[in-house]
Amino acid sequence: MVSVKLLKPYYIKMNSEYIRVILAYQYFSLFINKKVYHFVPIEGSEILVNRRTKKVVNTETKFAFQKGKEIIYITMKKLTSLVDFMDQLEEIIQPYYEAEETKNSLVVQPEEDLNDVTALIIKELEVQNIKRLVDQALDTHDEEAFHELSKLL
Repeated sequence: MVSVKLLKPYYIKMNSEYIRVILAYQYFSLFINKKVYHFVPIEGSEILVNRRTKKVVNTETKFAFQKGKEIIYITMKKLTSLVDFMDQLEEIIQPYYEAEETKNSLVVQPEEDLNDVTALIIKELEVQNIKRLVDQALDTHDEEAFHELSKLL
């Protein structure tokens, strides 16, 4: 009988495709036949989850667990068949899914609308800049620059 005693990531890395849950010595341990075995990074040391499908990808990776001098190897496939392992893993990576789901749920404006909005912002910035230049011309008593800039408004 195998069950999870402790599953905490050492750290988590994320890119556009995968969430990598990196494991370390004291952060992962199992009960195997009523004895506690601690993870040792001899073979695999990460859980790789596809962000789109939310499935563990590296199912053939072997993880080593040690109690004293005895070492037991368990594949990711076997670990993913454990309900408590999957529950704890889901709890660990859930915030990374929520961030992605929130990002994907934002209302996306059509490109034409974005171009219109961008053009309006640029126009407003240009007008503000001209007003600053008019103020500067007034401060320096540059009548010619004042008249030229006033025509642009």
